[in-house]
Amino acid sequence: MDDLAIFLIPEYIGIASASVSGFLFAAKRNCDWLGVFVSALLTALGGGFMRDTIVSRPLYSFTHYMPCTIVIIMLILSALFKLQRRSDIDKKFIYVATDAIDIVSFSIVGSIIALEYNLNIFGVAMIALCNGVGGGILRDILFNEVPWFLKTGLYGTISIVVGLCYFFMNYFGINSIIAILMLLVFGVVFRLLAYYMNWGLPKLK
Repeated sequence: MDDLAIFLIPEYIGIASASVSGFLFAAKRNCDWLGVFVSALLTALGGGFMRDTIVSRPLYSFTHYMPCTIVIIMLILSALFKLQRRSDIDKKFIYVATDAIDIVSFSIVGSIIALEYNLNIFGVAMIALCNGVGGGILRDILFNEVPWFLKTGLYGTISIVVGLCYFFMNYFGINSIIAILMLLVFGVVFRLLAYYMNWGLPKLK
């Protein structure tokens, strides 16, 4: 679990970012406070729910206080600063950057946990994907929409790539803290380039 400890800070940043994303998502659809809370909770923690369910372990977010506490704090701050009235908030660099940290750190943590439970390469890639974008999947399904990552940018692709990279790093024994942090930087830069360069997989015509 030492590898996981180094990711507490970026993971908490990711939870905060995802909470704001869920807040804005629900606010734009005129949800009440319960809808806003559920949207933020699923967006921020849903990937962890899926990960822990797949590997059959108690849900981390419900056995530790910090994840849910961060969600509640970010909801209060988002409401106090009336972020729902700022239509450009999700285009700001700080938001895009923390969102990138969100998906990459979640994907790496998912990969670490998958290997702890002796999953093979396919399991590691799937857990990385679920942990990285699972929250958005659950949120979009709840709101009866096509999951956003299936049609936008390289969100899911980056999660899978990060998961595969970590699998091979671990296989060849290159899984020191420095190596994992380099993978985090690589994933974040990859996501930022994909966002600002409008990269995406070819669409079926």
